[in-house]
Amino acid sequence: MILIYVLIGIVTSVVGALPLGASNIVVINTTIKQNLQQAMKIAITAGVAEVVLSFYALNYNMLVKDFFSSNQWLQVLIALLLLGIGSLLFFKKQQTKSKTINKQSLFKSKYATGFLLGLLNPPVLVYWLLVYGIINSNVVMLSTTSSATVLILFFLGVYIGKVFTLYIYGRFSIFMQQRFKNVNLLINKVTGSLLFTVGIFQFVKIYFI
Repeated sequence: MILIYVLIGIVTSVVGALPLGASNIVVINTTIKQNLQQAMKIAITAGVAEVVLSFYALNYNMLVKDFFSSNQWLQVLIALLLLGIGSLLFFKKQQTKSKTINKQSLFKSKYATGFLLGLLNPPVLVYWLLVYGIINSNVVMLSTTSSATVLILFFLGVYIGKVFTLYIYGRFSIFMQQRFKNVNLLINKVTGSLLFTVGIFQFVKIYFI
């Protein structure tokens, strides 16, 4: 029965990682421009960052929730960033000349890139706050006072779920690359549209819901 905590961690992590975010986009682009092996270096440390954020949300549940509720400017800033990044990606033109890439430099920075992109993600923190509320109300009780075994198994599930989802994104980008000519342009259009939509929804949630 205790293994159910691993399953809960995997399911909640996969659901949180499915929407296109910074880590997903970088994994897709890295797979297309280099290969899946390089992209998985980003996924490995993005999974670590996911565990850090989920642990922080569990440890400071009410404090973080109150901070986001009382600082509307932060919610507006996130919405503006989503709108801005979405617009830039959507209207970005396909580059005709590829720039020379320092492979050695990229190799060294992949792990740091994955960790920073995964960590600097306030919406994910909010997501985990909601998840813990749902889990504790309907499934099982999770808190910092839970046994070490329970917490380790849960966060192991969180890590597996995040890395697995990013791996699927990498495989999907290979599939897309084999079937579409200007796959980078297509991904930018789709990603930009999704981010812009999320930004609009964020504004609606702030002012109308």
